[in-house]
Amino acid sequence: EKIYAFMLLTMMVPFAALMIMLFGLIAKADMLDSHIAVVLPSVASIFIIFFFRQNTKSFPEELVHAARVDGLNEFQIFFLIYMPTMKSTYAAASIIVFMTAWNNFLWPLIILQSQGKKTITLVISSLSSAYFPDFGLIMVAIIIATLPTILLFFIMQKRFVEGMLGSIK
Repeated sequence: EKIYAFMLLTMMVPFAALMIMLFGLIAKADMLDSHIAVVLPSVASIFIIFFFRQNTKSFPEELVHAARVDGLNEFQIFFLIYMPTMKSTYAAASIIVFMTAWNNFLWPLIILQSQGKKTITLVISSLSSAYFPDFGLIMVAIIIATLPTILLFFIMQKRFVEGMLGSIK
């Protein structure tokens, strides 16, 4: 419980304060200039841990007890009972992680160094930094950048709402 409280306290630390340490960690892991280094901090965020913990606490204990009575071990309970039941939680978490990584600007600006690997937010930023920006081109780029998020949300909308509400069927 104290570890969890400490983890919640770390949510108050702004990302800008963690960037130097995180950059050093990514550099030691030899993942600079890779897209996995852009996504990894979003996946391993404290908010996602908090989100899964809260949804796991609402998981019915009766299902676990019934599975144990039926002779399932802990791995079977996790993969055959827990994961299928918590599909909505996984869907909501995947949308949150995707949107965080997709809309991130500062972290990809630091990590990605080659022009060919720039994210769409960095490309849009470079389009608007000219002396005479082409606003039509910028608006088209913004619409194109928004489409994957909209499509993902509409595909997973029902599961996302269930996951955010913490409902289990």
